[in-house]
Amino acid sequence: MKKKVSLITTGGTIASKEVSKGLLKSGAISGKELAELCQLPEEIEVKVIDVFQLPSMHIGFPQMLELREAIVKELNDPSVDGVVVTHGTDTLEETAYFLDLTISDERTIVVTGSQRSPDDVGTDVYSNLRNSIYVSVDETLRCTGTVVVFNERIYTAKYVKKVHASNLQGFDSFGHGYLGIIDNDEVKVYQKPIMREVYEVEDTIPRVEIVKCYSGQDGFMIDLLTEGGTSGIILEAAGRGQISPHMVKSVEKACRNGVVVVLTTSAEEGNTYPTYGYPGSAHDLMSRGVFLGSDYDSKKARIKLAIVLSAGKGIDEKTFHI
Repeated sequence: MKKKVSLITTGGTIASKEVSKGLLKSGAISGKELAELCQLPEEIEVKVIDVFQLPSMHIGFPQMLELREAIVKELNDPSVDGVVVTHGTDTLEETAYFLDLTISDERTIVVTGSQRSPDDVGTDVYSNLRNSIYVSVDETLRCTGTVVVFNERIYTAKYVKKVHASNLQGFDSFGHGYLGIIDNDEVKVYQKPIMREVYEVEDTIPRVEIVKCYSGQDGFMIDLLTEGGTSGIILEAAGRGQISPHMVKSVEKACRNGVVVVLTTSAEEGNTYPTYGYPGSAHDLMSRGVFLGSDYDSKKARIKLAIVLSAGKGIDEKTFHI
């Protein structure tokens, strides 16, 4: 009996066409057209569902919720062995992590895309899509959650990151490596995450913003967000979690006003940690009500905080240590 995969398309470069010299229209190709262009595995039955056709920077929480609903609908069919989602690369890592945190099914969900359009010389469209279909039905990856497949590598959604604007090796996972590879249609898995967490997300996702920290910065942006009714703020700080001392009063005010503030690091590897005692250090910020974001990057911390708040869960010192 053939294995069955649901291929859900959302647009992006992987579904783009040239509309004038040097300019692409993202999402111009339907899922059916894309599937017909590729040499999909003959031994796997592929069902194509078009959810929307958008550049990935046009995808926010409303579209992520719509995509989640479409995936859950497919997974309600017990004959479906896996799901593949095609997506633009600019926000692919964010959507992948959103799905990882909000879908509990043990079957694998794969998110993929491409750095080049289907008509480009040396395009990665066909290999990424074909490899993703094989990964989605591989038994070794069951209970892994949502993964990203790109350039013959398999990445966990929590740590994958777009690292190059245009190169075919567009994604990586600094400090954590990839889960496995696809070599001549054969999936080889080397490691798997040992923990999963899933939340019941609501239709309304609270506003969570990211503030990138830099030298000499004051509290202007923090004050603006606090007064604007933001539910959460992710501080992308330096090193172990240091910010400018001129921001501290505004951060403390935000915490007093019920804004959840989470401290992350702009470094590619390592954790936030209370190493220093001066104003603006991680230790100082913790004493004012800020939560440490461990090794989360700011985008993933934003996704997680928004989902946790939407689920009505409380935030504590362990929230970002899973």
